[in-house]
Amino acid sequence: MNLYRMLAARAEENRPVRVGLIGAGKFGTMYLAQVRTTAGVHLAGLADLDPSGAQARLATAGWEPERWDAQSMSDALSNGTTFITDDAEQVINCAEIDVIVEATGIPNAGIRHCRGAIAAGHHVIMVTVEADVIAGPLLAQEAEKEGVVYSLAWGDQPALVAEHVDWARTCGFDVVAAGKGTRYHPDYHALTPDTVWDVLQQYLKIANPETINLKMFNSFLDGSKSGIEMTAVCNATGLVPQSNGLGFPPCSRFELADTCKPVLDGGSLSRYGTTEVVSSLNRNGESVPHHLAMGTFVVIDADSDYARQCFQEYHMLPDQSGRYAALYRPTHMIGMELGVSVASTALRREATGRPKGFYSDVAAVAKRPLLKGETLDGEGGFCVWGKQLPAADSLAQNALPLGLAADLRLRNDVDLGDILTFDDVEIDDADEALRARQDMVKHFQPTTPELVELEPKQVA
Repeated sequence: MNLYRMLAARAEENRPVRVGLIGAGKFGTMYLAQVRTTAGVHLAGLADLDPSGAQARLATAGWEPERWDAQSMSDALSNGTTFITDDAEQVINCAEIDVIVEATGIPNAGIRHCRGAIAAGHHVIMVTVEADVIAGPLLAQEAEKEGVVYSLAWGDQPALVAEHVDWARTCGFDVVAAGKGTRYHPDYHALTPDTVWDVLQQYLKIANPETINLKMFNSFLDGSKSGIEMTAVCNATGLVPQSNGLGFPPCSRFELADTCKPVLDGGSLSRYGTTEVVSSLNRNGESVPHHLAMGTFVVIDADSDYARQCFQEYHMLPDQSGRYAALYRPTHMIGMELGVSVASTALRREATGRPKGFYSDVAAVAKRPLLKGETLDGEGGFCVWGKQLPAADSLAQNALPLGLAADLRLRNDVDLGDILTFDDVEIDDADEALRARQDMVKHFQPTTPELVELEPKQVA
């Protein structure tokens, strides 16, 4: 890819790529661990609402204290050190910054920081996928108008899946499905921050629940994060969700092509050219052997007997018919791989995944019977989980996006399993995320997707 060569040249010229990181959570800390050893990159500013906590995470990531003792952004730029602040604007408004990494995980903040960075002339890497699924296509368009790059974050699964899709299409293959693996069971939709620990300790070696963000971890298990990430994939690639959202079929890495193909061909998909997330758990709770819980994949289609033959010859994990085949990546390292996005955006002005349209949405679904007067608590909380839907279907239902479903008071009772609507909540029309969502819908109005014919195609 030559990115390292280009970074090495910048280091040799004493002209490093200057980065501002907003948010020092799990993703940010993983990036901190690697940026300190990356040639040609200077983390000039780190903004976090808890500066002392950010310092602790720098220490955890292997940083020596003298490397974060800058007293200002100008001091950091002069000395090659890092300035820590609780004011993101100090980092965003620094003209010398090349790339802003938005990693707060908060949709409102993510949109605000992104727009500020674009106005200041910085490239933006949007780690906060929650913000991307609310207004990513609009933000990418705004960045392009200002001559900067808006990018998904390499290392996070959406960018990796988008790369799989790009690889397949560049090689001339039709994409049947693309997605990732996760740990899923239907009962998990009801998980809350109070109950998720019982599940987490079954497979994660974490001694103390107080050391992790249980709400964040819960969003991965209750289905929300899968809906969010696959929505980002759809909006970046043009794939369209299945009409009833993700099916989460149990599947090993060696069964991807048999499972993630159309129903009429013996698979589980309701449409061709879609996203899916496969589960590492069978419905009886037993683990799937050789599962793909941390990985990503794409399933492709052969349009000739010769292509089918090559699938076999080169061990492309074909399905039983030989028509479909899968490529997978067994794992991802989230923030530890973010340097690829930093280098690509700064040196090539090329995004590692960029939303191009409004094809998918994430609707808030009631985890339990909700009562008028209750206040929603957003992603990973006690009230709702996020379901992926085709964008056209979401708009037709007036569905409340998961990214807006925090700190909103209910106007109505909502039954267990129902999709919440805008009519169900009291929402401030001046809310920045809501306005961005409305603008995005206005500029990227989706059309009702037509189901691709599921009958097997004629193979030449």
